[in-house]
Amino acid sequence: MSKYEIPFLTACIRAFGQRFALTRQAAFGYLNEHKGLAFLIEFYDVEHLQSIDETIDDLLVICQQNGGTLA
Repeated sequence: MSKYEIPFLTACIRAFGQRFALTRQAAFGYLNEHKGLAFLIEFYDVEHLQSIDETIDDLLVICQQNGGTLA
């Protein structure tokens, strides 16, 4: 993992939590459980080039495909 990925992941977790009124801990748990964090790590090279809103939209789709219920 590069030194740039951790701040990116942190920003995504924070933004996801803000969009869905979750604490950072709850957002992390949700993203971890529904494979959103794995998606961000695997596709960092593409996702970090998008806006944070587009990345959160992508996370929502991935999490829903893996059993997440936020919408």
